[in-house]
Amino acid sequence: MIYLTQLIHIVPGQEKVFDQFEDIALSTIGKYNGRLFFRLRPDEKSFIEIGTDKPYEIHFLGFDTEQDFENFKKDKKRREFLHLKEQSIKTSLLIKGTKI
Repeated sequence: MIYLTQLIHIVPGQEKVFDQFEDIALSTIGKYNGRLFFRLRPDEKSFIEIGTDKPYEIHFLGFDTEQDFENFKKDKKRREFLHLKEQSIKTSLLIKGTKI
C-alpha cells in the first residue's frame, strides 16, 4: 500500500469551489482501491508550532498500489472537474510513503 498525506492551501474565498471538487474526487477514491483515512480542517488551536502557512485541509489516504493511484488521477469524471481544483487551490504539498 502507498500512503499519501496532502497539505492543501486554498485561494481565499474559494472554499465552496474546493468543496465541490472534493465531493467528486473523494467519492472516486474507492473505485481505485483507495481509502480516505482522514480529512482534517484544523483550527488555530490545532497547531502547537508552525513555520509556514497553515493548511486549510490535511488529507491522509492510501491506495493498494502506485498504479491504483495513477488510475485515480486519470479518472475521467475527476478530470472533468479539475478546473475547480485549479480555481480553488493556491498550493498543495503531497507526501508519499509506504509502511515499513
